[in-house]
Amino acid sequence: MSISFRTDSKKEKAFRDEVKSWIANTLPDDLRGWSTRPPFHRAIWWHRQLHTKGWIAPAWPKCYGGMEATLNQQIILKEELARAGAPEISAQGINHVGPILMQFGSEGQRERYLPPILTGDETWCQGYSEPGAGSDLANLRTRAEIYDGELIINGSKIWTTWAQHSDWIYALVRSDPDAPRKQAGISFVLVDLKTPGIDIRPIKTIAGDEEFAEVFFQDVHVPIENVVGELNDGWRVANALLAHERLGTANPQLLFEALDRVKKVAKTTGAIKDPYFRERLAETDIDTVGFAAMFAHAAEIANAERSLGLDASVMKIHGTEILQRICDLLLEAAGTNASILERIETDDGPVEIAPLFLQVRRATIYGGSSEIQRNIISKRILGLPT
Repeated sequence: MSISFRTDSKKEKAFRDEVKSWIANTLPDDLRGWSTRPPFHRAIWWHRQLHTKGWIAPAWPKCYGGMEATLNQQIILKEELARAGAPEISAQGINHVGPILMQFGSEGQRERYLPPILTGDETWCQGYSEPGAGSDLANLRTRAEIYDGELIINGSKIWTTWAQHSDWIYALVRSDPDAPRKQAGISFVLVDLKTPGIDIRPIKTIAGDEEFAEVFFQDVHVPIENVVGELNDGWRVANALLAHERLGTANPQLLFEALDRVKKVAKTTGAIKDPYFRERLAETDIDTVGFAAMFAHAAEIANAERSLGLDASVMKIHGTEILQRICDLLLEAAGTNASILERIETDDGPVEIAPLFLQVRRATIYGGSSEIQRNIISKRILGLPT
């Protein structure tokens, strides 16, 4: 299911047909319909299939090896991948640090790091959150002392996606503890995870996977050339990256796919016959269509090469909270099958229930929690006191 507020041009329709055909012939059944991430080696296999096809980095310029697709082509590709149940690949390299290096990195950094991100030969993770400094990122305490052309890093990061499988981490560190503002004195640095002094400990999530990890730094020596942008200017770099991340969570096709799961399960269990359930499903369906309209408007803004600004925060709130409400309905529709971790059979094929419900509990936290996003909106849009 999907609802579009724009019509594909003839060229875009041909591209959509090509994407559908290629996915049908390339994506194996064992990689379809994952609520959590698939095993790392299978995710990397899929990454490399997309790279071979030339579609791994649709937004990247061609000069860096990307597809340089139009925004509408990018939306089409995301929609068809979501519709086919394609697995989530690691976004930290392609969607996050890659664009940041293009915007803020040196020529040497771009030449060194961008090619292996594309091929999947080097995997990246994000070192932002810390115990006591998650949503309030400016309170981070991991410090970097500058000595003899190096940063010596001590501290820890948490909720680091796939750190145990990654080769590099891009991290925020406090390089000037005496800066007048807590947002100042922070640097954005690239760290080789094979460097001595780094300890990575996986964390098992409520969904049963080990997607996250803690990363500990003890006297880790990093060349000062690995700082991206200016020393002590990492807050500006970090905010640019978070805008990419927040908008990346906003694809309405993910909501439509979750709604399809609800309808399949409700039809099989009989929940769809309950008038109260149908009323709430209809309300959520309408909210999803409204969100799709919001996304289409954002696409038009971006197509006009205008900044989305704080619209990304608004969309992040709405998209993730609607997704959680959809999964609440999914659990209710499943009834006594709601706690089963394996896929259950429906009249329209097997469907995962509990893993998706558990997976999306975190959606309103990552990329900046809903509470923090509301504070940003109240202050910067509405001008309310904080």
